[in-house]
Amino acid sequence: QVMFLLTIASIFLVIIMAVGLFIKSEPILSQYNLWELLTESNWRPMEGKFGFLPFLAGTFWCTALAILIALPISLLMAIYLTEYAHRSIRKYVYPLLDILAGLPSVIYGVWGSLLIVPWVSKHVAPLFVEFSSGYTVLAGGIVLSVMIIPLLVSLFMEIFDNISTDLREASLSLGATQWQTIYKVIIPYSISGITSAVVLGIGRAIGETMAVLMVTGNAAVIPTSFFEPVRTIPATIAAELGEAPAGGAHYQALFMLGAVLFLITLGLSIAVEYISSKRKI
Repeated sequence: QVMFLLTIASIFLVIIMAVGLFIKSEPILSQYNLWELLTESNWRPMEGKFGFLPFLAGTFWCTALAILIALPISLLMAIYLTEYAHRSIRKYVYPLLDILAGLPSVIYGVWGSLLIVPWVSKHVAPLFVEFSSGYTVLAGGIVLSVMIIPLLVSLFMEIFDNISTDLREASLSLGATQWQTIYKVIIPYSISGITSAVVLGIGRAIGETMAVLMVTGNAAVIPTSFFEPVRTIPATIAAELGEAPAGGAHYQALFMLGAVLFLITLGLSIAVEYISSKRKI
């Protein structure tokens, strides 16, 4: 009975959080249309302009780049560790992945500021643009990709480990090589699980705050390339909530941003549940 009550309490906690967000943000809808907030590009709180589009664009750019970088790396790592690596290698890799997954976000932010930002500014950006400070979409995407790689690798390995050995043996007995078995049998068979893992990785990347805030330049602009500064939704809330007058339009707009982020995350969670229900394994 106690466990049942705790389960119900956790569900109600999510509901209470959602209701609290919408109560705090709802008053701004009496002054501004929601569509106007989502599509307006100017964010000037002192002038009463609250355009969410730069933050939506910044979140999308950083998250998309992070997934593009992390997905192939994570998939290849998981394939190697489950199909090729000796058990002794896996014995040492597992704890390292756990350590990487458990590092605080600010540690990744410091690492990105010290290494990734100067590297982008001095070596990568000059190949494409005349000048870049290094605090860019590219830096944010790289840092985010490193943060979600441990999660994706762990999920992919769990998916591959749950595939019956009969499938592998049947493929090999028909004359297929180990690599042919991997990309013609194992990957197609686990595609729904891989998709669920990717969506979970997207959800993790979207919610990151400190690391992204430290390496993306914190500029409320809509980027047109990977070498421009941006600001994501979580970074905006973290940077400005403490300065916004309680109860004012700026304060309400930040809570509305939080509500938008909540809805995006909720949508991703529902997508994961739906895809998982269709999984074969």
